[in-house]
Amino acid sequence: MSRFATLNAQAPVTLYHDGHCPFCRVEVAWLVKHRHQERVRLIDIQSNEFNASEIGRSFDAMMGQLHVQDNQGRWFIGMDASRALYAVLGYRRLVRLSCLPGLRSMMDAGYRFFARRRIRLGLWWEKR
Repeated sequence: MSRFATLNAQAPVTLYHDGHCPFCRVEVAWLVKHRHQERVRLIDIQSNEFNASEIGRSFDAMMGQLHVQDNQGRWFIGMDASRALYAVLGYRRLVRLSCLPGLRSMMDAGYRFFARRRIRLGLWWEKR
């Protein structure tokens, strides 16, 4: 996949999020109010109705990293999921910037660091 492939994500995209994660809840609340909210379909993977195997994924993998699927069936995972989401919301310049060599690898590493610790960080954040 080219480093700019996320710019080609086709709306509407489906964002699979963890409804128990405090950070995810804040992001979802923002998305619900966004002027381009129709470009994003939200699926809470913690919902009783959600079954990861029905979409060919594992629940553990989806809990580990953000997953976005565009209307062409392409999957974007991790920081690329965020890039695809923000590209369809109209933040293409920021996405393009985040794809630059050096910055891309730093953001990807930062995302992986955060994703592994998001539950603990979220609990700490809620207490403050």
